[in-house]
Amino acid sequence: MSKRDFYEALGVERTSEDREIKKAYKRLAMKFHPDRNREDPQAEEKFKEVKEAYEILTDPQKRAAYDKYGHAGVDPSMGAGAGGFGGGGADFGDIFGDVFGDIFGGGGRRQQRASRGADLRYNMELSLEEAVRGVSKEIKVPTLVGCDECHGSGARAGSQPQTCPTCHGTGQVQMRQGFFAVTQPCPHCRGKGKIIKDPCRKCHGEGRFQKTKTLNVKIPAGVDTGDRIRLAGEGEAGEAGAPAGDLYVQVHVKEHPIFQRDGNNLYCEVPISFTSAALGGEVEVPTLEGRVVLKIPPETQTGRMFRMRGKGVRSLRSGAEGDLLCKAVVETPVNLSDAQKDLLRQFEESLNGGEIRLHKPKAQGFFEGVKRFFDDLTS
Repeated sequence: MSKRDFYEALGVERTSEDREIKKAYKRLAMKFHPDRNREDPQAEEKFKEVKEAYEILTDPQKRAAYDKYGHAGVDPSMGAGAGGFGGGGADFGDIFGDVFGDIFGGGGRRQQRASRGADLRYNMELSLEEAVRGVSKEIKVPTLVGCDECHGSGARAGSQPQTCPTCHGTGQVQMRQGFFAVTQPCPHCRGKGKIIKDPCRKCHGEGRFQKTKTLNVKIPAGVDTGDRIRLAGEGEAGEAGAPAGDLYVQVHVKEHPIFQRDGNNLYCEVPISFTSAALGGEVEVPTLEGRVVLKIPPETQTGRMFRMRGKGVRSLRSGAEGDLLCKAVVETPVNLSDAQKDLLRQFEESLNGGEIRLHKPKAQGFFEGVKRFFDDLTS
């Protein structure tokens, strides 16, 4: 079966320019694309036909051979050249690059872009006081920085990187097998699209080199474990002068010997003496701003919570101040002398001699509950 004339297949004149051929190809490729014509078996054949016509007529050498010898001039079975490793011609990648690339501002094969530098992470430990009040810290970060001699190009001063002859600057080559093609990074330039024949002596052609940077980081007041502080542009330098990545400072607040933090509130345990718990009194309580006096009411039991408003942590986001919650812990006397032990025994006897419910309401309720429990088991 004889092939149609390529110009006729695309609906263009023999004198048409590449722009007109590409425009006609885009229209027909979208019209006959197999994905858009699943129920029409002839659409794929028409698509292959316009694709082949586009391949030939957009390649200057193949178009000249076709104009002179017709189909015989571009038929591989008759000795004509065919696409191969890194060769010209369109494929599915070209379809979506040429057709949709022009629509969205691209067009043709896109050159490999230099990649942005990698982001870095720095773990910073802070004391509770530093996290609550805010602090400035000096840190040292090993990273890749842009070369100041070649300005990221990798080429020695006075020279320029050259376009890779294998991929022609695209950074990619194609392995084609019939109707399908596989794109992979160019092995000659390693996907950069450029080769450096006279590399910079400072960075050895990389455009960047290893350096330890010293940075001053301002930690805002109110940060907590898990918060991240972003330092834009302080990450690794990008390739070939591309923008640098960011540095993320990860905050971890160390445990405090006195306070425990829960959001904007602080918790602490306050030991009180046996007599202060029974008779009431005052005790000094530490806060992050200094000491304050806490009044202990009479008959205070272990576990009672006292709230001191505004003595917690100021919120980083809302600015609201948390509270300090103090848990009373009655301390049992230790290392008693014989005289002291006798006094406590006398005191205990005085409590048991009277109405126990008045002096030990919790103990009385507990023992009554235990009695009922065993009575229920034996009944």
